[in-house]
Amino acid sequence: MTTAVAVEFRPKKIRLVAAVCAVFLVVVFTIVGLLLGDTPTGVIFRTSDQVAMIILGVLLACGVLLLARPRVRADAEGVEVRNVITSHRFAWSDVLHVSFPDGASWARLELPDDEYISVMAVQAVDREHAVAAVRALRELHRAARG
Repeated sequence: MTTAVAVEFRPKKIRLVAAVCAVFLVVVFTIVGLLLGDTPTGVIFRTSDQVAMIILGVLLACGVLLLARPRVRADAEGVEVRNVITSHRFAWSDVLHVSFPDGASWARLELPDDEYISVMAVQAVDREHAVAAVRALRELHRAARG
């Protein structure tokens, strides 16, 4: 029997897309904010309006970067799932299966009483990376459950 090691997985493609979108939002809102001062419409924009537009871009970029936050860490004792906002830790004895249903966007941990938790760090769009993650999680689960 082999000794199980700790693993960590994060989504690949969504992290890149989120970073590009965040930079784009900051750049666009900064340009718009800087150009607000010179409008022929007769509306008077103050410096505070320009700063607010730039801050709005930064806040939107931070919101987009939350999509890059998911992570799953697992070791011989259990698994920790961090999704966009929430984080959960489960002992392997509390997990019935690690599954990736057909047509699903991400993997999930099957729990007792027909409950489950999505593992957003393991996404279908990452293809081989997702397959490797599910296999590693299943191996750790199998080793822990005997």
